[in-house]
Amino acid sequence: MKGSKTLVALVIGIFLIFIAGYSFGVSTKSSNNVSNLEEDLKFLNLYTEALNIVKEYYVEDVKTKTLIYNSLKGMLKRLDPYSQFFTPEELKEFTEDSTGEFGGLGIEITMEDGRLKVVSPIEDTPAWRAGIKAGDIIVEIDGEPTDTMTLREVVKKLRGKPGTKVTLTIIRKGLKKPIKVTITRAIIKVKSVKTKTLENGKYGYIRLTQFQSNSAEEFEKALKKFKNKEGIIIDLRNNPGGLLDVVENIADMLLPKGKLIVYTKGRKKGANSRAYSMREPVIPTTIPIIVLVNKGSASASEILAGALQDNKRAIVVGDQTFGKASVQTIIPLEDGSAVKLTIAHYYTPSGRLIDKKGIIPDIVVHMSDEEEFKRLKAERDMKLGKKVDYKDPQLEEAINVLNYLNKK
Repeated sequence: MKGSKTLVALVIGIFLIFIAGYSFGVSTKSSNNVSNLEEDLKFLNLYTEALNIVKEYYVEDVKTKTLIYNSLKGMLKRLDPYSQFFTPEELKEFTEDSTGEFGGLGIEITMEDGRLKVVSPIEDTPAWRAGIKAGDIIVEIDGEPTDTMTLREVVKKLRGKPGTKVTLTIIRKGLKKPIKVTITRAIIKVKSVKTKTLENGKYGYIRLTQFQSNSAEEFEKALKKFKNKEGIIIDLRNNPGGLLDVVENIADMLLPKGKLIVYTKGRKKGANSRAYSMREPVIPTTIPIIVLVNKGSASASEILAGALQDNKRAIVVGDQTFGKASVQTIIPLEDGSAVKLTIAHYYTPSGRLIDKKGIIPDIVVHMSDEEEFKRLKAERDMKLGKKVDYKDPQLEEAINVLNYLNKK
């Protein structure tokens, strides 16, 4: 058992180094700190005991690295749906996601109560064209159950060579039986900002599909193009979020200087921050703004909607949003792996924590799953050049509100 003792000593040694860093700057007079250290050491000993048992008695030889990696995956997975452990290979894959171009299906997913849930399909992607919907539960990928997979394992299975197919088994609210959807993978090139005019050119319409690295620059161009319009509609429906600094930059373009955009609160001082608008708005504050949201609007979308709603700069129309109000950061480890950890919650300017609650629109225009499916189908058909006789009730309400505001 000499090897086992060495392993125990090694793990405890590493842990004590961690504890030393953790305790740095904390008063040694606190009996609570001593008690906590003793408790931590007690359970660390339990962990190393189990690790040694597996190393000694498991039917096959397993590398310590594999056991440690797997235990880290399990530990992070149990914290919340967004905290994760990345191997070096997985970290490389993850960093590709915010560039706006990657291979796969085009869906934003999360784990909720052990189930793989679609946050939102990304517009103009294979998943969007196949009719995948926010709220769909993916129970199988090519016949393999997803309930034992990690998010990174799921991503690995969903991605693949462009042109190849993957079959998803989906549970959808309102349907009695699971459905199977086969989707052809493609290189995902996401255009995050799309524009058009409405009501014979009277209003500007800006569709934000994601908050990625170039979105703020494209959004500013769109705003300047519409600065003489009588109203602007910002469509955040099925926008799963993206980069925090980008959404702050976009909010900065719309709010008067000095307004609170969002603030975060965490256990550590570095996780507490407040973001304010720092510049003069790109468009006059007299131009009314309507923001469209639905249950596929998540994270950064909710930050923007909440900032504009609380600062009375926009009227929010549509359905209650997804409710993701947590902030994650990537902490690299020395072997090239990393921890993606939830370090704070964000709050809207008025102090609302919308995690698992979402944002309630000022004007609720509820659309059932069936109605949402019709809307997405109509959008897809129009893009394919088909003649469509359909009116989007949420967009129609946004136009009605602008018409009303311009008559006052």
